[in-house]
Amino acid sequence: MSAGTAAQLRKAAAACGLTPASWVPEASDGRAEQATFRPVRLIEADALGFLPVGLARPWPGPVAFLDGVQRYQIVAYAGVSPVVWAEIAAAVRERVGRRLRTVEERRRRVLVGRPEALAALRGTDHGCEEAALPSDEPPHPIRDFTLVRRTVDAERGRLEVEVGHRYRMASPHWLVVDGSLAQSPQWAADQRMLGVMKSHASLPFTGTDLERYLRLPAGFRTTVFSPAGDEVAPVYSWALRLWPWEGRDLFHGLIRVEAAPTDETVAQAGEICRWLLAERVPVSTPDPRWDRLLYGIYAVEEFLKARG
Repeated sequence: MSAGTAAQLRKAAAACGLTPASWVPEASDGRAEQATFRPVRLIEADALGFLPVGLARPWPGPVAFLDGVQRYQIVAYAGVSPVVWAEIAAAVRERVGRRLRTVEERRRRVLVGRPEALAALRGTDHGCEEAALPSDEPPHPIRDFTLVRRTVDAERGRLEVEVGHRYRMASPHWLVVDGSLAQSPQWAADQRMLGVMKSHASLPFTGTDLERYLRLPAGFRTTVFSPAGDEVAPVYSWALRLWPWEGRDLFHGLIRVEAAPTDETVAQAGEICRWLLAERVPVSTPDPRWDRLLYGIYAVEEFLKARG
């Protein structure tokens, strides 16, 4: 993020009669996710089961990784409604042998606020794209900021899909995405794409099945299931435990994998898990999420942050 641009916007906001602000929200790099249960349809078995995946095995050829980042600041208030300056970025880095190179990258700056606030700032030549919040309800600073976060999340998702599509049009290699494949019908149907989720705000089971799911042993995967709900496109999914959780936390080392909803995916699930085990970041990685991070995804995120 360019602090100078945010500072200029604060000055411009003051000149337009808005109230300057300088709040940087906590965890502004991550998406805001709602805790929920999403029912599933079992695919590989009639009941939730655990399967050992075997020893880690390096990826058998070139592989690419896609991730995005977002940063934002509240730069002003229009009355009581926040106006937010955001920068989002997404990139694909491809690994051939042991060498990672950036093959796709895009950044966007977005000003998010109620239409009247954006109109007031339009003459300041702020150089940002605009995303207007709905104005059908009275302004509320907390509710409006929640809408801002959802808007930034959605803009980041669209940018990631755009960058991912550009890569898929030019390359036949596997592409591993940090997040869900279900946001794009093309991604969900692609037999050489994987979505990897390290957040568990959305859980696939309840009751005793959830307790069993969260106690998946290290080096095991669950049987394949298909999440239901309001996703854009259907996928197959399963959980994989990268590191032992005992003595730590139920979520320690737990990721959820998504792939195309085909018989080939079910047949490949164990092999894919062995590849993913080989992608684990070292224990010494200075990131609190190290237990659920893949090296390629981590490398993309660090690259984007360093360039921001």
